[in-house]
Amino acid sequence: MPQKKIALINDITGFGRCSIAVMAPIVSAMKIQSVVVPTAILSTHTQFSEYYFDDYTPKMRDYIQTYKNLDMEFDAIATGFLGSVEQVDIVVDFIRHFKKPGVFTLVDPVMGDYGKLYKTYTPELSAKMKNLVRYADILTPNLTELCALMDEDYHNGEFDAKALTAMCEKLSAQGPAHIVVTGIHYNDKQIMNFVYSRGESPRVLLVDRIGGDRSGTGDVISAVIAGKYLNGHDFYDSVRCAADYASKCIGYCEKNKVPEHWGLCFEMYLRDLIEDGEP
Repeated sequence: MPQKKIALINDITGFGRCSIAVMAPIVSAMKIQSVVVPTAILSTHTQFSEYYFDDYTPKMRDYIQTYKNLDMEFDAIATGFLGSVEQVDIVVDFIRHFKKPGVFTLVDPVMGDYGKLYKTYTPELSAKMKNLVRYADILTPNLTELCALMDEDYHNGEFDAKALTAMCEKLSAQGPAHIVVTGIHYNDKQIMNFVYSRGESPRVLLVDRIGGDRSGTGDVISAVIAGKYLNGHDFYDSVRCAADYASKCIGYCEKNKVPEHWGLCFEMYLRDLIEDGEP
C-alpha cells in the first residue's frame, strides 16, 4: 500500500512547539508523509516577549501552484491558524483543487479562547472562517470558537450536553460530519472533550486537568486526530488517543517544570504513536 500523505496548512514556528513544528513530526511518527504549506514563518510564537514574523500570504499561491503543476495528490488536508481573509480564500481554493473522493479535511478554527476572539479576527475574517467550515469533514473548535461559529453568546462557558449537542447538530448540517469541542473546563479537576458524529449519540471524554493551559496543545490534538483517523481509527477513538497523548505530554512538562509557553514536550512520547503493521 502506498504511503499516505497529508497537507498541513499552518505557520512554521522555530521555538515554542506549535503549528507545523508539532504537527509534522507527530503525523510522521504514524508513518504518514507530511507536506507543508506555510502561512507564516516565526522565530518564536506570539506569547514570547520577542518574535520575528514573516507573513507568507503573498507567496502562498505560487508555492501551492507547484503542487498543482505536479498533479500532487493527498489523502488528507489539515488547516490551522489563518491570519487574513486572503489566506482563507487561498485555503478554500486549495481544498477545492486537492480534495478528491476519499480525501478528508480537518479544520482547526483557531479563532480565540476564554470567550474572546483574537485581535486579528475582524468581522470579515470571522465570516470567512464560517465559510471554511463548510469544507471540513472534521472540525476541532474549542468552546469559544464553537460559539463564534454559531453566533452564540459564550455564557461564561456554561453549556450542558443538550445545548452542546444542538450547536454541533446545526454546525454539522453545514459540512463537518465529525466535531470535537476541545478543552471545556468541566470542573476544577477535569477537562471535557465533547465528541459529536452526525447520526450518532454524542459522547463525553474526560481527562485530568494538569497544570495551566499550554501553547500548542490544540496543534498536538489535531495532529493526532488527523493521523489516527487517516490510519483507519474511528473518530471517537482518534479523539481518545489524542486526549491521552496530550495529557501524557503535559504531565511530563509539569513534572519537569517546563514553562507553559514552551509548549508540550511531545518528543518524549512519539514512539507511543507508532502503530503495528507494514513495513
